[in-house]
Amino acid sequence: MRNLMILAAEAANEATVVNETEQTLLRVFVLIIMFGLGAGLTPKDFALALRRPWGLVIGWITQFGIMPLTAYVLIVTVLLPFSSTEGILLVALGALIMGSVPAGTTSNLFTYFSKGNLALSVTMTVNSTLWAFVMTPAMLFIYSNFLGLDESLSVEFGELALVIFGLIVPVGLGMLVRRLSANVGAVLELIGGVFGLIFIPFLIIIWVPRNWELLMTTEWPTYVVAIGMGLVGITVAYYLAKLIRVHPMNARTISLETGINNGPLAIAVIVAVYIDNPGVDQILLVPALYSLFIVLISTGVTFVFRRANLAAEQKIPNLL
Repeated sequence: MRNLMILAAEAANEATVVNETEQTLLRVFVLIIMFGLGAGLTPKDFALALRRPWGLVIGWITQFGIMPLTAYVLIVTVLLPFSSTEGILLVALGALIMGSVPAGTTSNLFTYFSKGNLALSVTMTVNSTLWAFVMTPAMLFIYSNFLGLDESLSVEFGELALVIFGLIVPVGLGMLVRRLSANVGAVLELIGGVFGLIFIPFLIIIWVPRNWELLMTTEWPTYVVAIGMGLVGITVAYYLAKLIRVHPMNARTISLETGINNGPLAIAVIVAVYIDNPGVDQILLVPALYSLFIVLISTGVTFVFRRANLAAEQKIPNLL
């Protein structure tokens, strides 16, 4: 089984290789995005969040509870039973990684457009990013064992934690710069946001043409997993927040923070950890597709959220 998977991956990889230039660009993108995320924060933001912690608690539960579980359920109910691809476990591994990474800065943008709680959104993003040092390797370890991935696809807890820690360091550096100079921090925050926005066009321009044949031959279960993760995450988190009666503005925020995972981070982790694996492009498949489709999904969700009766919401006490 393992040999068949490697041969299939090598055949696909002949036409689709993540070259060194693309690896470097991906890492630069992620570092700038994470640096900008930190540059938008001050210790006061964390103090405010700690005084009203329920948003962070709910976000942590949904981020590392709903999303990895959603990825696993879609894998075992859709991807594995209905896909005939021999290297499907490589695709499943990529889906698990995508479901286990923290929220991304894109969620902050859509929270703003959907009239959500932007301050809560940014703080939740940083909170889940910092927790990712422990939780992302933990979720991958648990669910990869459930899938029975062999040694060639096993996730080394310590190695993955070290990679994520290296990607989290820029958040702290960004906060330090913001503390030393608010003006410089604001500029860096803007730059990080811009890089977060152009990551998807970058992905379309660089990755899609190089992998067009792979995308055209990708079976429908893979697309269902890539699209379903965001849809399920956003929907389940929203109704969970509504069930516990949080303010509608915060429910929208928690929903978007949960469903919009950090695609650039997932791709950077795969490039760092699995670049020597002959099936790296198949591992990248779901994160790349997720990153492409989550923008479309979030845009549609934002239009739905903006139809809410915002005037009536102003009369509701902010419970977070």
